[in-house]
Amino acid sequence: MFKSKKFQLDNLSLQDLDHEAELIPLLSTEDEEEMNRESVPEELPILPLRNMVLFPGVVIPITAGRDRSIKLLQDANKNNRVIGIVAQKDESVEEPTASDLHATGVVARILKVLKMPDGNTTVIIQGKKRFKMGEMLTEQPYLMAQAFEIPEDRPDPNDSEFNAIIDSIKDLSLEIIKESPNIPTEASFAIKNIESSPFLVNFVSSNINLKVSEKQALLEIDNLKDRALETLRYMNIEHQKLELKNNIQSKVHSDINKQQREYFLHQQMKTIQEELGGGASSHEELEEMRQRAKSKKWDDKVKVHFEKELAKMRRMNPQVAEYSIQRNYLDLFLDLPWNEFSKDNFDLKRAMKILDRDHYGLDEVKKRIIEYLAVLKLRNDMKSPILCLYGPPGVGKTSLGKSIAEALGREYVRISLGGLRDEAEIRGHRKTYIGAMPGRIIQSIKKAKTSNPVFVLDEIDKLSASHNGDPSSAMLEVLDPEQNNSFYDNFLEMGFDLSKVMFVATCNSLNTIQPALRDRMEIINVTGYTIEEKVEIGKQHLLPKQLKEHGLDKSHLKIAKPQLEKIVEGYTRESGVRTLDKQVAKMVRYAAKSIAMEEDYDLKVSNETIIEVLGSPKLLRDKYENNDVAGVVTGLAWTRVGGDILFIESILSKGKGNLTITGNLGKVMKESATIAMEYIKANADQLGVDPEVFSKYNVHIHVPEGATPKDGPSAGITMLTSLVSLFTQRKVKKSIAMTGEITLRGKVLPVGGIKEKILAAKRARIKEILLCEQNKRDIDEIKSEYLKGLTFHYVNDMSEVLELAITKQKVKHAKSL
Repeated sequence: MFKSKKFQLDNLSLQDLDHEAELIPLLSTEDEEEMNRESVPEELPILPLRNMVLFPGVVIPITAGRDRSIKLLQDANKNNRVIGIVAQKDESVEEPTASDLHATGVVARILKVLKMPDGNTTVIIQGKKRFKMGEMLTEQPYLMAQAFEIPEDRPDPNDSEFNAIIDSIKDLSLEIIKESPNIPTEASFAIKNIESSPFLVNFVSSNINLKVSEKQALLEIDNLKDRALETLRYMNIEHQKLELKNNIQSKVHSDINKQQREYFLHQQMKTIQEELGGGASSHEELEEMRQRAKSKKWDDKVKVHFEKELAKMRRMNPQVAEYSIQRNYLDLFLDLPWNEFSKDNFDLKRAMKILDRDHYGLDEVKKRIIEYLAVLKLRNDMKSPILCLYGPPGVGKTSLGKSIAEALGREYVRISLGGLRDEAEIRGHRKTYIGAMPGRIIQSIKKAKTSNPVFVLDEIDKLSASHNGDPSSAMLEVLDPEQNNSFYDNFLEMGFDLSKVMFVATCNSLNTIQPALRDRMEIINVTGYTIEEKVEIGKQHLLPKQLKEHGLDKSHLKIAKPQLEKIVEGYTRESGVRTLDKQVAKMVRYAAKSIAMEEDYDLKVSNETIIEVLGSPKLLRDKYENNDVAGVVTGLAWTRVGGDILFIESILSKGKGNLTITGNLGKVMKESATIAMEYIKANADQLGVDPEVFSKYNVHIHVPEGATPKDGPSAGITMLTSLVSLFTQRKVKKSIAMTGEITLRGKVLPVGGIKEKILAAKRARIKEILLCEQNKRDIDEIKSEYLKGLTFHYVNDMSEVLELAITKQKVKHAKSL
C-alpha cells in the first residue's frame, strides 16, 4: 500500500511519482464541493488504462507513447476539455474497443503536460466524477463515447457507523505506514490531513495493493458506505500480511546468539595474537573498519560481501603480503560513497545565470543544457542520454561541464581520456596482481565522495586500442543507462551504481569515436566563436582574468574593442580563444613590467602599442577585390578556424580545349570544376557562348594560396560563374559572393558552415550573397546584428545564379573569342 508502482495503459506507461509531493495535492472540502457541481459532458474522448484504475479526486501521472493516445491528450489539453479514463478488461489487448473496456470510468482533467526527450508525452491528471460509458461514437483518431454521470449514494454526515468506518480506515492506514519499511513516514501526514471522507476512501482505494478487477469492483460500488466497508476489508487483509511478515523477521533475529559466540572467539584470537606480538595494531585497524562499516548506506549484498572479506582479513597474518592488499581493498570499500547523493539544485534561472556568467555566446548550447536539466527536474532520474560536447579546441567544452556542476550543486570530477590505451585504466586490475588498483571511474567516484557527481570525460575521441584491450569498448558499459546501474570494476569485484552520475563527454571529432559509443551519447555541437564574440569574451573574461593573475586591476590597463578586434584578426587564427588569451597575457605582462620598472606606458592600449608588444600582424585576411577581370569570382569557404573567402580565377589560352585545375584542390572540388565545364558545353547556346571556343582554347582554373589544401562541393556555383564570365567576357556583379553545390542539370544544392561563411563575407566587405534556397533556414538561426548590411539571394537553379551574378557589361580589354 502507498508504494511506488509502475502501470501501463494502452501503449502507455504510468509511474506513481510519490516522491514529488507537489504531484499529490490533497482535496479540500471546497475543492470537493466545486468538483461535485461540475457536470459530466454528454460525449467524452476515452483513454484506456491497462492495469490501473483512477478514482475521483486522485491525481496520477501518465506517459503516452502511442500516436492515438498522444493525439487525444494534445487535443484535450489544447481545448481545456475533460477526458474519460476507463480500465481495460484484458491488459494484453493493444487496440481496445468498446467490448474490451469496463463500462464504469472516471472523468478526468489534465493538470499539466510535459514533453519528454524520448518523444513521449507525460501528463498529470486528476479524477473528477464517475461516469457510465454508453454507445461508442467514433474510434478514430481516438475513442469517443456517450457518457452518463453515475450519482453517488452518500450517507448522512451524522451517520455514526459511517464515521466509525472512516476513522478505522484512517487509523489502519497509519498503522500500515508505521509497520511497513517500504512506505515513507511522510505518507502519514497526507492521511492525517485529508478532510474529505469520500476522498479518503478513494485515495486509499487507489493506492492499496489490489488487482485491477478488485479496484474496478470498488469503483463500481455506488453506495459510499458500502465502498468504505469493502476498502476496510481489503486493508485488514493487507495489515494481517504485514504483521505475519514482521513476525517472521523478528524470529530470524534470534540468530544473535551465534554472533555473540563468534565475538568471544574473536576476542580469544586477539589475545593470542597479542601474546605472539604485533597483533594489537592490526586488531585496532579491523575494529576501526567494522565501526566505519556501520555508518555506510550499502545494501545487503554489499554488506555481506564486506563482512566476508573482513573476516578473511581477520584470519590473515599481518606480516604476509596479502594482508596489505586486503587492507587496501577494504579501505576502498569504505571510502566509496555507496548510495550517498548530493542534493540537486534545480533552479533553472540560477543555472542560466551561471552559464551566462562563465561563457559568452553559445546560446544554442546553453539552451540544450537547460532543457536537459529541466527533464532531470521533472523525472528525477538519469535515463536521458549522456551529453557529448563536440567542437573545435578552445571553445569552452570542459569548462561547460564545470559550470553544469556548479549550477546543479553537484561535485565535479574530470578524467582525461587522451592517449588512453589500456582497458584496465577504465575497469581496473584484478587485485591478485602486484600494484593493482581500481579503474579511473571508481577512483574518481571515490574522490567525489558522492554517487551523483558531474563527471567530465575529456577528449573521448582520443581513446585508442592496443594489445591491452580497447578502452572505448569498456566505456560502453559506463555510458549505457541500462547497464551502468551495476558497473563492474575488476578490482572492486562488485557492481557499483553509476546510473545517477551525470556524464558529460567532450570531443573534437566524431569520426574517431566508436559507432556504438557515439550512439549512446546525445551530441551537442559547440561551434567556434565569431570575431564579435571573441572581442566580447576578451573584454568580459580574458582581460579581467589575466589582470588578476598578474597582480593588477582594471585601472592599470584598458584595451578597447577596436584594439581587441585588431588582436583577434591580426594575431589569432582559431575557433576558440586560447591564442587570444595568450596575446592578451602578453599585453598584461607589458603593463606589469612597466609598472615594476616604474616606466611610463600607455594605460589605454593603442594600435601602435599592439605592434610594439606583439610585433607586426601575423595574419592578413582577404578583402574583396574589384570585378575588372573576367573569370574572377569570390567564393565562401569553411575552415577549422572559422569562415573565409576565396577567389576562383580562370583564364583562356590558345589550345585544344584542355581543362587544367590547380591550387592544391581535393577530388570533390576538382569534380565540381568538371561539372561546371560540362554544363556550360551542354548549354552553350542558352548562355551565348560559341561552341567552337571549347575546341580552340584551353581553360585553366586556379584557387589562390596553393599551400593550403582545399576540398568540398561548395565552390560549385562559384566555378560555374567564373567560367561563364570568362567565356562571355562579361563582368561579375560588384561586391557579391556565393556558395553552393551544383549538378549536371544546373540545380543548386545546399551546403554547410553557413554561419561562419556569412561572417567571413561581412568581414571582407561583401554586400550581396548567393545561397541555395534550402540554406535559408541557416540564415534564420543567425542573430540579426550579424546580418546588417548584407543582402541575400536564394536560388534553386544555375540560370538564376548567372542572372543575378553576371552583368551585361563587358570587362576592360575583353578578348574577342
